[in-house]
Amino acid sequence: MITVKELMSRELYTLKPTDTLHQARDLMLKKQIRHIPIVDKEGKFVGLLTKRDVLAAGVSALADINTQERDELESSIPISEIMITDVLLAKEDTLLLEAARSMLKQKHGCLPVFRGHQLLGILTEADFVKLALYLMEKKPEEPKNNNG
Repeated sequence: MITVKELMSRELYTLKPTDTLHQARDLMLKKQIRHIPIVDKEGKFVGLLTKRDVLAAGVSALADINTQERDELESSIPISEIMITDVLLAKEDTLLLEAARSMLKQKHGCLPVFRGHQLLGILTEADFVKLALYLMEKKPEEPKNNNG
């Protein structure tokens, strides 16, 4: 059976609780990601920030302020005020099917993946889309001729 560690994204971009909403938005845009694990000074996982959280807490582009003013406002909001701390987690040896069912049932877009207390990676909806594409593009094997 396939486990979470075989599909998860290992390249992690993290922020600290003291970093700001502006920094989170900037990181998401630059790295084209939608989930950021939040770690403390020692690198211990303390929460998760999603694009939905950033959009909900951010200043709307429809507000009657310029980009510089928006950036200044968002630079005053620490991630600790908007991050999720009650996060669904997965162990590296969790079966992929189990993780997929959990994500779907809980309506979570990702699962941080751990070995003990160490954050190893993150399993996202995008990882499942990549897997689906791989499986759909894979050529079916030719039937073997056993007649000699």
